[in-house]
Amino acid sequence: MTIKKIQEEIIDEFSMFDDWMQRYEYMIELGKALPLIEEQYKTDDNLIKGCQSKVWVHAELDDDKLVFTADSDAIITKGIIAILVRAFSNQKPQDIIDADVEFIDEIGLKEHLSPTRANGLVSMIKQLKLYAVAYQTQLK
Repeated sequence: MTIKKIQEEIIDEFSMFDDWMQRYEYMIELGKALPLIEEQYKTDDNLIKGCQSKVWVHAELDDDKLVFTADSDAIITKGIIAILVRAFSNQKPQDIIDADVEFIDEIGLKEHLSPTRANGLVSMIKQLKLYAVAYQTQLK
């Protein structure tokens, strides 16, 4: 499935909820279902800089596609990274690099986060794209 299709699914799912309390609860559920990073990858190297809470992301190439696993010590943040992992995992690095992230605005996520969480969200997206750039250069 393409990144765009996955993003459309996420937008549809979030549009089913009337208010932000329900959306936060849904994000927490997504966080609980996140494919967790193995303990050995919970290192400072895998910590996302710019997040108030701790967020670890690990990427590895599997059959020319990047697979992300992640974890966070905060439940909302874990939900945020779960959304991003869902959108970008199992995709080709170039597709991740080229993908836009407007779906974040469309589900209203950025505007409903505290400034520090919104900055963390930007840092998470940046880190996933940096992984894609790093792996893309290895593929060439």
